[in-house]
Amino acid sequence: MAIRASCQAALLAAALGLAGCGDDAAGPIRVSAIGAPPAIANPNLQPLDAPSAFLTEAAAQGLVHFDAAGEIEPALAQSWVVSNDGLRYTFRIRPAQWAGGAPVTAQQVALRLRATLSRASRNPLKPVLGAVAAITPMTDRVLEISLHGARPNFLQLLAQPEMAILQGNVGTGPYRVADSNLGEVRLALPRGEDEEIARESPDVELRGEGGAMAVARFAEGRADLVLGGTGGDLAFARAANLAASRLVFDPVNGLFGLAFTSTLGDPATRRALAMAIDRDALAAAIGAPRLAGRAAIVPAGILDLPAPAQPDWAALPIDARRSRAAQSLAELPAPLRLRVAMPSGPGYRLVFAHLRRDWRMIGVEAEAVAPGAPADLILIDQVAPANLASWYLRHFACDASAICDPAADQALLAARAAPNPAERQAHFAEADRILTELAPFIALTAPVRWSLVSPRLTGFRPNPFARHQVTTLIAERE
Repeated sequence: MAIRASCQAALLAAALGLAGCGDDAAGPIRVSAIGAPPAIANPNLQPLDAPSAFLTEAAAQGLVHFDAAGEIEPALAQSWVVSNDGLRYTFRIRPAQWAGGAPVTAQQVALRLRATLSRASRNPLKPVLGAVAAITPMTDRVLEISLHGARPNFLQLLAQPEMAILQGNVGTGPYRVADSNLGEVRLALPRGEDEEIARESPDVELRGEGGAMAVARFAEGRADLVLGGTGGDLAFARAANLAASRLVFDPVNGLFGLAFTSTLGDPATRRALAMAIDRDALAAAIGAPRLAGRAAIVPAGILDLPAPAQPDWAALPIDARRSRAAQSLAELPAPLRLRVAMPSGPGYRLVFAHLRRDWRMIGVEAEAVAPGAPADLILIDQVAPANLASWYLRHFACDASAICDPAADQALLAARAAPNPAERQAHFAEADRILTELAPFIALTAPVRWSLVSPRLTGFRPNPFARHQVTTLIAERE
């Protein structure tokens, strides 16, 4: 059996003091998410790590959410209609109650969504929600969201846990927090009108913990699911020697690379640093399936930017790139020394080792520093919440990046107000061209997101957003 074979993860098990194997096919679904103890938090005030995002999606749904494959399906909104011009989304709120029994109203939902867009909000989706013109409750159960311009992937944003509908720190389900003790949360469907469904849907035991502990717990049969894996902790999953089918990778896209925290040098210096990196070797070392190097800020396949700009050196062989980079840096008055802020984890240390090796070949020395320490570059590892060029490019607008160009900001602003898709694409192309020449970011590859999945979870599917709703983990019986 695969779970018996997983007991061979001796290194992890011995280090963490876990013993014994088992396969509990009944009882609660045991989820270990990599991160801090789970809590329902206000995403307008603080970011959500994997444990808190999973808890929020389970107990504080948004208007819509992702199904197992990453497609949009109803959540708090039982239905919606999009106008022919794509500028108005009209949602019908399903009959729902807060934990105390009070009905959920469209007015309350509108208030919550407006807070996401407020001046004080630090919600990470706020920069790409600028197309929202108005949020208007039409009746107690009907809500309309008006946009400045059509956004084909707008619902992907609304499906993210950062768009959960909260009142205080209380959500609308479908699951409720039944118990919380020592950093572990027990989730259950309320017993009521859907008692038969609740009886057939197991409770969920959710904990947040480090990557090594989460993998070891799964290897010992004490967890059914590990969520929140990144390239930084992939080595733990590899070391556990699990059956290949247990390790599942999500086909995500996003930003994985180095952002400059100051106006280091000029564009030529920044391009030299980017040129020297062997991205294909780095991707191979990380070891995720189908992972490939990437030099552009925006990946291929984005609907509103069909031809992303490539750096002028992207097609050169690595030796030619390094020769050109060394010549460019030879003109500096002193050798360049870099501080690179990197998260902890063996995978991130591997990434830094490749960067340091490649930069030494062009006469640059680098040291890794902890996140938050003074640094010249910081590693960005973020999954895109929607298939939108604006999400990538707005990371390097002047209100977000140490290196920017007001002309790119103007192009992004024009794209937001563009009356048709063709003009919107043209403005994004202009912003992308300007930023590519400016080089505020060293793209490396796509992010890596992985999970460990037991055979019990028949509904689990990899998807482009690495979102796995608790309601989708076990497939419905036919």
